[in-house]
Amino acid sequence: MRSALLGLLLLGAPVAAQDKHPMRPATAEEQKARAAVSIADYRFGDLLWENDRTAHRIYGRALEQAEPPSSSGIDAWGKTVRWPFMERQLRTGEQHDNHGEGLDFYNVGTGRGVGGLGIWYDNKLWTSRNYVRPHILSAGPDVADFRVDYDPWPVDMRRTVSETRRFTLPAGTNFTRLTSTIASSSDAEMIVGIGISKRPINGGKLGEIVKDAKAARMNWWGPADGEGDGGKGRMAAAVIVDPAAFTGFAEDADNYLILVRVTPGRPFTYYSGAAWDGGGDFATRDAWTAYVDAQRPDFRP
Repeated sequence: MRSALLGLLLLGAPVAAQDKHPMRPATAEEQKARAAVSIADYRFGDLLWENDRTAHRIYGRALEQAEPPSSSGIDAWGKTVRWPFMERQLRTGEQHDNHGEGLDFYNVGTGRGVGGLGIWYDNKLWTSRNYVRPHILSAGPDVADFRVDYDPWPVDMRRTVSETRRFTLPAGTNFTRLTSTIASSSDAEMIVGIGISKRPINGGKLGEIVKDAKAARMNWWGPADGEGDGGKGRMAAAVIVDPAAFTGFAEDADNYLILVRVTPGRPFTYYSGAAWDGGGDFATRDAWTAYVDAQRPDFRP
């Protein structure tokens, strides 16, 4: 029954939003886990993954009809606990509130979120629709590992592309490793733009972005979302690409972008990370920047 319902969700069948419920406490067994992956068939097929430090979500095709405009960007949640909480919190129907373990307040909007991508052509980012055909490789407890597809989309009149992307998040890091393979109707090299959403809040504040061409990475420290005890704090994000493929930075209305050269059909690897200043690991901009700068990722696909 679950697989049949999931198939309907990913094909875009209408599904009612979940009712609101209190958040169930984590069991003793759940508190031993440090990573998890789940597909929320009760919430339009959201795909959730997290570890002991960070938490993320991508969106299924059903959400495009239910809550337009939906996006193939990557969402990030703030969390305060070292065990999985997203699935239990999403089931409450109030994931934007803090129930004591974290909350969802990063607004992806129409942007790339934290590490979503598109094809950069003619000063425009050409992006896919939401994910399809998920395949979970490991649902924890030590690593969250899965693969999804993005169905063909046009890049102007030049080509049509499609993507398969693998996401791997082991315990103990704020960075998900992403390996993408983009098929194309043209064999010509392309430029891929990997983004961080600008996410203007509080009167248009955008936060601070640092672009490091030598290390082929960019990191963002977001603006405070609200003030005082009622504020939700700040999100932070970073994207790191292979310096051998790096070709510059760009921006559009929604995103800060880091650009890489990509050959169709050849996998390439990059890293995207996120943190919340209320999570206990990075309370300041300097702490987050030092963490990003210290990363020495492996780009071999």
